[in-house]
Amino acid sequence: MAALETIQKLEILADAAKYDASCASSGTAKRNSTGGKGVGSTEGMGICHAYAPDGRCISLLKILLTNHCIFDCHYCINRKSSNVRRAKFTPREVADLTLTFYRRNYIEGLFLSSGIIKSSNHTMELLVETARILREEHDFRGYIHLKTIPEADPELAHRAGLYADRVSINVELPTDTGLTRLAPDKNSRQIEGAMGGMKMAIRQSKDERKRFKHAPRFAPGGQSTQMIVGADAATDSDIVGKASRLYGNFKLRRVYYSAFSPIPDASAVLPLKRPPLMREHRLYQSDWLMRFYGFAPQEVMQATEADGNLPLDIDPKLAWALKFRDRFPVDVNRAGREDLLRVPGLGARAVGQILASRRHRTLRLDDVAKLTVSVAKVRPFICTVDWRPTLLTDRADLRSLLAPKQEQLELFAA
Repeated sequence: MAALETIQKLEILADAAKYDASCASSGTAKRNSTGGKGVGSTEGMGICHAYAPDGRCISLLKILLTNHCIFDCHYCINRKSSNVRRAKFTPREVADLTLTFYRRNYIEGLFLSSGIIKSSNHTMELLVETARILREEHDFRGYIHLKTIPEADPELAHRAGLYADRVSINVELPTDTGLTRLAPDKNSRQIEGAMGGMKMAIRQSKDERKRFKHAPRFAPGGQSTQMIVGADAATDSDIVGKASRLYGNFKLRRVYYSAFSPIPDASAVLPLKRPPLMREHRLYQSDWLMRFYGFAPQEVMQATEADGNLPLDIDPKLAWALKFRDRFPVDVNRAGREDLLRVPGLGARAVGQILASRRHRTLRLDDVAKLTVSVAKVRPFICTVDWRPTLLTDRADLRSLLAPKQEQLELFAA
């Protein structure tokens, strides 16, 4: 009966954790159990990665400590007014599950969050205790990601950083207005204050490790956050602006975007249907442009349409290029890295290969075609020694020519 009870808890609390997207395990320190000491590793052989159909990483044991909650956030299925089955793990039960799953090669570590039970401090103590049991009692060296609670005492959040590879504090919604309306128990200043404290602790830890060899690590994978997309009236321009400020102010490792999903017994203030998943995808692409392609937030916002949202039929880089055709065509044999990164269809790796190759010879269109998935997408925006787009770049129907063709799939097609 005890085993069945644990399985029932796992079914409830793993399902309740599926709405949190920020579970990637990149950027942590390298640890392993070679030499017969400890359990687990953060990377290498023996780690089984699995991905959900929408692309989210599920290679971690991703659960809530409990789905009981004293808060009443309208968008949350675990809010106190929600009519859902409730369950609660003890810290030791979570630790035992993590070790069991790891030894069976199901997971690479633990992603642990929780509803707020009794108080923020009480809940944070339980989360920290789970990580302490794994690290100190079992010498667990796998990956641990802890969701910290901004309302909890800063000392508890600091203890979490000493055990976890990565910590995260969700900002939840892109605007203060949306947060006040949909999450009345939460405060944006309190959330950002907690993120600022975590940033300072991470920076201090790095400084200490430079001076003292055995100084303890503190959240070596940094901190991340998540925003819900489509639960309020915030546009993609609002979300991009918020993300850029979070990256700049708190040195976040990642900002994750999660498309709002309708929940049972939903509040009347929520939309009746979820936004297109493609909207979430476009926001991830815009995030990539800012982080790896040198786009300023204002440039990404310029790619939005009249309603402030990114187009769903084409990617943000192509949308920007179509609006600023005077920047094209770009000569691949002469242009700098910054201009090449703005060419639709050229990724960062392809740009690096172009820069390396042209030192030895003049590039032709066929050479560029070998570096990209679709040369048709690239052609209107570049010129080579044997190719110049002439009037192609200025065609009024260029967007329709480059947009992916919509195709209705057949279920029983041969």
